[in-house]
Amino acid sequence: MASHRRPKQPSRARVTVLTTAAAAAVVLSSQAANAAPSEKLTKDEVKTKVDKLYEDAEQATEKYNGAKEKQEKLQKEISTIQDNVARGQADLNELRDSMGLAAAAQYRTGSIDPSLQLLLSSNPDDYLDKASAADQLSAQQVEALKKIQEKQRELAQERSEASTKLKDLATTRTELGKKKKEVQAKLTEARKLLNTLTAKEQASLAAADDRASRDAGERVDLGDAPAGSGRAMAAFQAAQSQLGKPYQYGATGTATYDCSGLTSWAYAQAGVSIPRTSQAQANAGTRIYSQSALKVGDLVIFYGDQHHVGFYAGNGQVLHAPRTGTVVRYESINNMPFQFGVRI
Repeated sequence: MASHRRPKQPSRARVTVLTTAAAAAVVLSSQAANAAPSEKLTKDEVKTKVDKLYEDAEQATEKYNGAKEKQEKLQKEISTIQDNVARGQADLNELRDSMGLAAAAQYRTGSIDPSLQLLLSSNPDDYLDKASAADQLSAQQVEALKKIQEKQRELAQERSEASTKLKDLATTRTELGKKKKEVQAKLTEARKLLNTLTAKEQASLAAADDRASRDAGERVDLGDAPAGSGRAMAAFQAAQSQLGKPYQYGATGTATYDCSGLTSWAYAQAGVSIPRTSQAQANAGTRIYSQSALKVGDLVIFYGDQHHVGFYAGNGQVLHAPRTGTVVRYESINNMPFQFGVRI
């Protein structure tokens, strides 16, 4: 006869042990999966990631350039204000000294009622001359006091302005340091990625960059695009003289350049001052939205945030300082997202 007794249930302690063991197995399995080495990126995948890091670094570079330009401007303004305060303080001291001399003279001569002075005077005409001089001195003193008060107000205002600018300078210096670290972090990350490639792969990428720079410098056809103004052409020719110079973030020549460093330096050689950063240069002249309307020497702005700039060179080519690891060279305008040209 079959037994109808219910099977014995495992004890609570046994269930706990089994559950814990199962959970541990899941955790260990997960850890093992995570510990598995990731697949090595191909040369092309590394190049794509490195190019993106270089683009990010250039974005940060333009912000760094903006902070650096602001710092230099503030330093000049503060220096001018401090010079004005020093000169103003000297003028104030001189006014106070003159007032002190006049007061001392009055103290030494004393003060007598004018009617008594007239009665006691042996020479009424001489008295009248002296009385007139005394009245004139008093008027001069009043004017001097007004000047002193005005100068004190000016100095207080200038000192307040200097204090505000010094605080702004401190903030700008902090921002400058952050942007510099951001650029360096992107470049360091790019170098680490490149170091994951074999020596042969790294050499292949370097050779491709060298070949692109060499071909752009020697074989580019600039066609017969219309020339810009005299100053635009002078700036463009100055930039051409820098072909082959290495890219360096924050650099304005003449050994190395970044993108806006090259354009601002070149226009300076033409006697034209333009802003330091690409974003500011985007607003430095008349915008040209059609590529077909561009003239040689026009600035060309790239990317939605306007973080890259070069010169239009003709025949769909730009002359620019591309990025870290490259040199000043010609490149197709279609290699980057064109936004508009700027005619200075």
